[in-house]
Amino acid sequence: MPRRKPVRSRKAKRRPPALKCLAQAETEGHGETAGTSENVPTPPMKMPKKRGRKSKAELLLLKLSQGLDCQAAEPICVKKMLGGNEAPDGLEATPTGRPKRRAAKVALLYLQELAEELTSVYHPLPPNVGPQEPESDSSRKKRRSRRRKEEPDDDDPSQDVDFVPSEEVLLQAEEEEESDILLSEVSESEPDAVRGHTPRMSSAGKAKPQCRGLAPNGFHNSIMAPVWKCPSVTHSLRDQHYSSWEFPDWLPSMCKWTFLSESECAQYLPGEMKSPLFSIQREGIEEDGVLYRINRFNSLQPHEERLDVSFFVGGPVWAMEWCPCPEGSAAPQYVALYCNKDMDEKHSLAELHTGPALLQFWALGTLQPGTGSATKARLAYAIATDHGCIWDMKFCPSGAWELPSTCRKPPQMSRLGLLAVAFSDGKVLLYSLPHPEGLLVHKRAQVKGGPFPKHIICKVQCVATLQVGSIQAGNSSGCGQCFSLSWMPSKPHPYLAAGFYDGTVAIWNLPTKSLLQCVRQPDGSLKLYPFRCFLAHDHAVRSIEWCKVNSNFLVTAGNDRKIKFWDLRRVYEPINSIKRFLTTEITWLLPYNGVTVAQDNCYASYGLCGIHYIDAGYLGFKAYFVAPRKGTVWSISSSDWLNAVVAGDITGELLAAVLPDLAVNPLNVKRPSERRFPIYKADVLPCSSAGEAKLRPKARTYSEMVKEHYLCFRDTDLRSFRNFFSREPMRRMQEQEVKSELSLDRMQLESIHKVRFSPNLDSHGWLVSGGQSGIVRAHCLVGLTSPVGHKLLQECRAQFSTTFGDQQASPSASPSQHGLLQEP
Repeated sequence: MPRRKPVRSRKAKRRPPALKCLAQAETEGHGETAGTSENVPTPPMKMPKKRGRKSKAELLLLKLSQGLDCQAAEPICVKKMLGGNEAPDGLEATPTGRPKRRAAKVALLYLQELAEELTSVYHPLPPNVGPQEPESDSSRKKRRSRRRKEEPDDDDPSQDVDFVPSEEVLLQAEEEEESDILLSEVSESEPDAVRGHTPRMSSAGKAKPQCRGLAPNGFHNSIMAPVWKCPSVTHSLRDQHYSSWEFPDWLPSMCKWTFLSESECAQYLPGEMKSPLFSIQREGIEEDGVLYRINRFNSLQPHEERLDVSFFVGGPVWAMEWCPCPEGSAAPQYVALYCNKDMDEKHSLAELHTGPALLQFWALGTLQPGTGSATKARLAYAIATDHGCIWDMKFCPSGAWELPSTCRKPPQMSRLGLLAVAFSDGKVLLYSLPHPEGLLVHKRAQVKGGPFPKHIICKVQCVATLQVGSIQAGNSSGCGQCFSLSWMPSKPHPYLAAGFYDGTVAIWNLPTKSLLQCVRQPDGSLKLYPFRCFLAHDHAVRSIEWCKVNSNFLVTAGNDRKIKFWDLRRVYEPINSIKRFLTTEITWLLPYNGVTVAQDNCYASYGLCGIHYIDAGYLGFKAYFVAPRKGTVWSISSSDWLNAVVAGDITGELLAAVLPDLAVNPLNVKRPSERRFPIYKADVLPCSSAGEAKLRPKARTYSEMVKEHYLCFRDTDLRSFRNFFSREPMRRMQEQEVKSELSLDRMQLESIHKVRFSPNLDSHGWLVSGGQSGIVRAHCLVGLTSPVGHKLLQECRAQFSTTFGDQQASPSASPSQHGLLQEP
């Protein structure tokens, strides 16, 4: 029989002396009998000593070579080599009787071929086992390199245990090798098909989706993939958690709204009559350098091409919210906001404040993702209050809006929404807001024969006052100011949570009928006491947010630099507590198990100040760094329709970032620096050319600052992101992230204090922002809107028109006839 060259495994690169002796005995045994081979000693051959100890395979082969003359042992060895159930002597057996195997499967084929050569001399092979053809060099090299990566360390004695291969194991190994070689040949022969959008098959047979290439808006497909699936996910979840009508008893009434005259409302109006000088430089459009100055409560005409809107509210903006409306209603969009009376006014966190303030409601018109309003933004009406400044406000997420044409019996009016407001005197008031159309009719009836005030400013009686403490105490418990509010996002939206100065979190049950939690006042309003209070932080609760998917979970951020996740079923201990930095605001995205955090830069490490995504703790992911910022990020907002966040900071830059799929580990996210982009950047520049030679502005008051300087807004073209990383806004943002310096010794006139994404499907993609200058701007992220969102919007509008078409056409129709009203 001709000698066959065996296939060597990784451990048998150098042939040991035992194998040389075995080969010599094999060649001598071809022409002699077994008896003759007993008297022929096998001379030892000198070979280079192998490093390390002999493996079990070599010891087994040596034992076989020394036992060739044992006639009784040969059938046993052959039987064990061909699939016996007993383990050889000296080898540890598994519970089934089969010895432990090594990780290197190539040794199995080597032992099989060697056993065939040894047994072919003394015993015939069984009919089902035959000689195999030698492998080619190319396939052997591929398999060896592949197995080298999968094999464990050779120095581990526990892994160096051989086993005798059976017929089934050998056949399975051959099938695996053939499939692996076939897959490797296919992947090498078709590289172009794999690089396209076709799914690539792994060795396990599972399709791996590929997101390669650029989307039509210029972003990479891997960046836009989570954005495309967000509209359908958000729509399906809102169908489950949102309602068409809630709180039917809290309707706006004409008798609770009193109009103020020009002299009466003067003390509530902001102090600045005109805005500071500002200019707008839009990317791709040659501006003529016009400087604008807007009167109080006035607006610029919306830009025909870029759709941006700018208006002046009279003071620094510190609170802002969009009014929710049903999906597909095509209703006008409203924004509620508050600004300080004076540009230099400041409020201490440790003291209660009272005094006049003005809550404004602005009408932005009918906004769509790709088109803006043709008319200017206008002040719809305002509410005059005497409870100090406003720290936060939140609308009821759903069930509070009805059609303006809804016919109500006087003195009731059609309802625009329910708004909870946190004041600096420690009170939380709940307002039932009417549509401006109904309020205007009431104004004409009340002010007959007299001069009409220029703007509608009213004194309003709230529908409920939310107070901390208990009915037995009779007065406030002294929790201090309320800084943050959050309305329960699941229908029927019964709970409202608030965070206070002393670290207390209070939760009210709004529709309660309990005599211990609800007291009716002589004026008809309600005074509500919380059904649950717990100490969440050692200092003020800066921000609070409810989980949008599961209402049992709440997240709070305090001035003790901690972020805590709470399960409201066991509030004695948070489910997760993270201490990293001083948080200014948090937002919980709809489909993910975590929050996006904006932070103050006073406690942040160098290079880590900015926007972070923090997992709630269930998945155990590390924090994901969304975007770096040089200064304090005052506000952050998220869009459930676009899978994006937007943040405004002290440097005057409004930044947006498209988030990845955060249901997977953020450590595997690619292109993190390509996901963020600027919306606009505000800079303070000198008015005269002579002032350009001066140093940076050092004015500490508003009057000194606007005397010699103006604001310059540099807007980004948000319609497309093609070649975005070589465009001027992106290069400017990246340069400022590395080299910019903060000027904290002057008034930050360009600072952005509040930014909000629209929560409505009809205006998704729109956002508003405002800050120290009192100039509020609205922009549309046209480039992020997708065909999926447009298609969903058309379907919702068709469904809304089918449901409420008769009521839209007939103002005399009752809302109960069309399903707007439900039984409590």
